[in-house]
Amino acid sequence: MRRILLLAACGVLALTSCSTTTSDDASETDTRSVTHARGTTDVPADPLRVVTLEPVELDTAVALGIVPVGTAVLSETTGVPAYLGPDAADIETVGMVAEPRIESIAALAPDLILGTETRHGKLYDQLAAMAPTVFMASQSDPWQDNVRVVASALGRDPEPLLDAYRSRCEDIASTYATEGKTAQLIRPRDDLLTLYGPLSFAGSTLECAGFTTPPRPEWGDEISVDLSPELVADARADLVVVTSTTPDDPSSIPAVITANASAFPDPHAVDQSYWITGVGPKGGQAVLDDIERILSR
Repeated sequence: MRRILLLAACGVLALTSCSTTTSDDASETDTRSVTHARGTTDVPADPLRVVTLEPVELDTAVALGIVPVGTAVLSETTGVPAYLGPDAADIETVGMVAEPRIESIAALAPDLILGTETRHGKLYDQLAAMAPTVFMASQSDPWQDNVRVVASALGRDPEPLLDAYRSRCEDIASTYATEGKTAQLIRPRDDLLTLYGPLSFAGSTLECAGFTTPPRPEWGDEISVDLSPELVADARADLVVVTSTTPDDPSSIPAVITANASAFPDPHAVDQSYWITGVGPKGGQAVLDDIERILSR
């Protein structure tokens, strides 16, 4: 059964990553062969000291019951996102996602490093000299595919987590009759508003829960587009959620939105730490928690 699951993952991942070594092979060699963005790498059959350099890798590892010894973060001020729970609170940070610190990673003596070609490609040789290193191709790839890449490297089955996510989406869509309704995620950024589309992590979760993202010609293959404040009414939808670092504070929603009640009669502040950066099974469930909370009012 394990081999069947892994071969099925290969069909989904195509050129990204999958493990094709059977559990019997792993027991004999204590390693598994994983194909990923940089080729094929033998990784520990049961890695114990994992370092993650990408949010989806951190989220997925914790969701699969493997707490990394180190991780790169999007902000060293806020550190490891709180939504990951108490088990993740003591994970050591090794710099920023865009600029991980090689010396900090080395000091942790990892037995597996997970990174991303688009962000960390120049560091691959240095990382691979420390420990077996597996790279996703891009952080912009469909997030559920990247979850499968990470799970393959960790030797775990991600499908129960992904099945639970999809099943909950279906329950929310059915319970709250979301079909035919629109939803838009807005992230205020300096003098711009960034709208997230159906290919983004949270945008795809809104759509998974039955909503439709208002169409825009700019979407194409883009996960987001920037909108000037004077065009804010273009972001109207049946459900409008606005990211904030302090979502419990109503004033965290910009005045350009709250002052435009005709377009935004009931905007909702949501936590940026998982709506934008919490990519993965745990982040997906946290986003669905918020969607259900808002719809049940």
